[in-house]
Amino acid sequence: MRVHPLWHEIDRRLLIKLGTAGLAALSLPGAAAAALAQGFTHGVASGEPGANSVLLWTRYAAANDTALTVELSESADFARIAAGGEVTVRGERDHTAKIAIDGLEPGRWYFYRFVAPDGTTSITGRTRTLPAGPTSAFTIALFSCANLPFGWFNAYAHAAARNDIDLVAHVGDYLYEYKVGDYPSLKDALPGREIQPTHEMVSLADYRLRYAAYRADPDLQRLHALFPMIAQWDDHEFANDVWKGGAENHNEGEGDWRVREAAAERAHGEWMPVADTRWRHYQAGDLATIFLPETRITARDKVFDLGDILEGKGDPAAALKQFAESDYRDPARQLMGADQERWLFDGLAQSVKAGTRWQVCAQQIVMGSLFTPPESRDWFGADQPDYVRRRVEMSQLAAKAGLPLNMDSWDGYPAARNRLLAAAQKANADLVTLSGDSHNAWAFDLTHDGRPAGIEIAGHSVTSPGFEAYTPGISDATRVSALRAASPQLQWANTADRGYVTVQLTHERVTANWHSVETIRSHRPGLKDTHSMTATRGHRKYDA
Repeated sequence: MRVHPLWHEIDRRLLIKLGTAGLAALSLPGAAAAALAQGFTHGVASGEPGANSVLLWTRYAAANDTALTVELSESADFARIAAGGEVTVRGERDHTAKIAIDGLEPGRWYFYRFVAPDGTTSITGRTRTLPAGPTSAFTIALFSCANLPFGWFNAYAHAAARNDIDLVAHVGDYLYEYKVGDYPSLKDALPGREIQPTHEMVSLADYRLRYAAYRADPDLQRLHALFPMIAQWDDHEFANDVWKGGAENHNEGEGDWRVREAAAERAHGEWMPVADTRWRHYQAGDLATIFLPETRITARDKVFDLGDILEGKGDPAAALKQFAESDYRDPARQLMGADQERWLFDGLAQSVKAGTRWQVCAQQIVMGSLFTPPESRDWFGADQPDYVRRRVEMSQLAAKAGLPLNMDSWDGYPAARNRLLAAAQKANADLVTLSGDSHNAWAFDLTHDGRPAGIEIAGHSVTSPGFEAYTPGISDATRVSALRAASPQLQWANTADRGYVTVQLTHERVTANWHSVETIRSHRPGLKDTHSMTATRGHRKYDA
């Protein structure tokens, strides 16, 4: 595979900017870190592309607020400046800066850089505006769930070496909140993949430092430098299993949840090349409208807990059956909320009316229905933790009552999912859902009211472990066969590998390519294999 020419420049500059002093600074808070790591510390990034605009990001550490000049050019030597501007880097924003550049040409690659008052420059980045009008093809790279201590970001590295990607979509779990030794355990953590702070991130300073630690990774920096990214948080950018009123991984000893939530959202806005709105959409010519909803903190009701449902009940099977026929299907239960549903449903209809070929929903959690197969009771070894054994037992009971495997996904919000799929059918949309969160790769045919409603392309994680970590000795083929037999919407799955997905859209077909990396335990970005599937426009299901 051809190496992009910017790799060499980025690597050389990165070593200069993130030398011994710069990396040491990541372990120090506040002013001490700024004193050690001066200048451009974390490369560049771009996002929020439009046909005529793009948002650019950098971090520049200095003793005082500093005005930077921004330059864009159609050539890497910046022989002619096509556009630019000025942005002030402020200490109160953790020395990060974002600037939206307008007046660009549609569907065009641009090189960009930031220039400090003393003449020093950032590394050179590359970005792309979205196409306008007739568009023959467009390729999205899909990522999620990158837990740095679990291994190397080889999925990022592989994608960064490609020249056929137009846009990167990151649908959450860009980082994780846990302390050192807690997911992964010290035994499972890879030496040399350290995070800061070493404790769980709770305060604004914690969240900022964790972003800084992740963004020191050279493969992640390279991906950001070479492609525009649209990004949405999932739960771990806040805390595990977050909802509108709290999170599973938050307790009273960690303070007011609203303070923590605000800190996490602020740090995300500072460190990511994203707009300051919780949901948004993008138009890729006449080929695709890409919706980026928010399914975590705005309106999500608390996830159902089977343990709570069964507590005090004499007959677990009867209790689960009664729950499945009542509270589980409550139409008032929300995932996105009424305002966001209105935005998305109207957007689907407007996209179809405008003649756009595909309606793409890049969101965080798996939408297809997945059920626990009866065979899975024998998949988990005797040495599994008690909570795993309890979850297996409850999952078996839940499956018999017609309840799904994962209540934290759309499966836990069936009324909300029905509203979305019904809206897609009413609009006559060709719906393509891109998902993350589960750590495994899935291809679902989405149905509603007995009719096709679209397809789901759910990507495996960058590093976070999946089914294989909890079912040692069980082959991927065995797991997938049983899951498919129990889950009629499931057309294919990979429950063993880490990687990413590329999604190529043309006028008549969408092609999903699930790329599995060889390893995450050493820094080698080679692929183990790629699985491809297609769907034809108008069919709203995968091709046979």
